[in-house]
Amino acid sequence: MRMTLGVAFSVLLVGAVGAQGASAQGTFSVHPATQDPSVRVTLDKLAEWEEELSNWGRWGPDDQRGTLNLITPAKSRRAASLVREGVTVSLAHFVTEEEAMDSQTFGPTEHWMTSVDPATGLPRFALDAISFSLHDGQLSHLDALCHYRTEVNGEYLIFNGYPQNLDADGCKDLAIDRMGPGYVTRGILVDMPLLRGVDWLEPSTPIFVSDLEEWEEFAGVTVEPGDVLIVRTGRWAKRDQEGPWAYGQGGAGLHASVLPWLHERGVSLLVGDAVNDVQPSGVEGINRPVHQLTQVNIGLPLVDNGYPEDVAREAARLGRWEFMVTWQIPAIIGGTAAPFNAIATF
Repeated sequence: MRMTLGVAFSVLLVGAVGAQGASAQGTFSVHPATQDPSVRVTLDKLAEWEEELSNWGRWGPDDQRGTLNLITPAKSRRAASLVREGVTVSLAHFVTEEEAMDSQTFGPTEHWMTSVDPATGLPRFALDAISFSLHDGQLSHLDALCHYRTEVNGEYLIFNGYPQNLDADGCKDLAIDRMGPGYVTRGILVDMPLLRGVDWLEPSTPIFVSDLEEWEEFAGVTVEPGDVLIVRTGRWAKRDQEGPWAYGQGGAGLHASVLPWLHERGVSLLVGDAVNDVQPSGVEGINRPVHQLTQVNIGLPLVDNGYPEDVAREAARLGRWEFMVTWQIPAIIGGTAAPFNAIATF
């Protein structure tokens, strides 16, 4: 069986996110560190990893949850023991109606009152509705495992070997409503700006295994199976200070060389404050290799646009970068994503 990377799909997504910013700010350059022979990743290497890192069949032929299976009852009990102060902070950022290059992506955000008196134009009752894209550039959202695909012998497949079966109602397998009602586990924050003594990582800065392991030593933690790994690049801090930019084309994030490490450590959920992948990726021919292999081959769900600013402040105050994380998954039938409403509790 020979898999072919879903390059066209990855390119499509990158072109849609932040396209306005690209035209306004020009193009971003590949960070030279990604081309160092010690970490450089090629399409051939990714093709090898598609099979070497595959979790297809690991949890049975009917599995719909991927690495979320690593969050066992025992793991949840241990995570609860991390609660000492009883302080909770949100890991979520919600959509806004701001018209900016990093919002209103893939669809408009609209909020309106649903019971309005036609004569006066005033609301008759406190009832309203909202519409937004689940992949909006300002929405912290959990991607369903049907979101990315690969090609095997001319057929498009998603994680665990399911055919990519889509229609107007969404995904038939690996949709967000098939990924469980919610989870409790240990979260580990990797605060790269804190480690580097800066407010944020500059656009296109790659994060390598050496960086992640340096953080483990600094924070006195070790990433283990069933953990939620939250990687802070400072995207939101930069936005607050300098305004929006095309982070989907020029953002700090994980380099493709971390993929075997994520698989080996048994990360159950990966949360980034931008798109998780460093942009540009530094891998010629594919823009989002971390997205591609985590979701399709490893079965590792991703959260894009997570909001780690509050948890970073609390963790630094306490000098403790591990905590309990809880989240519920909205059962959007056939959904390719859902808002990520996680809470960190210290």
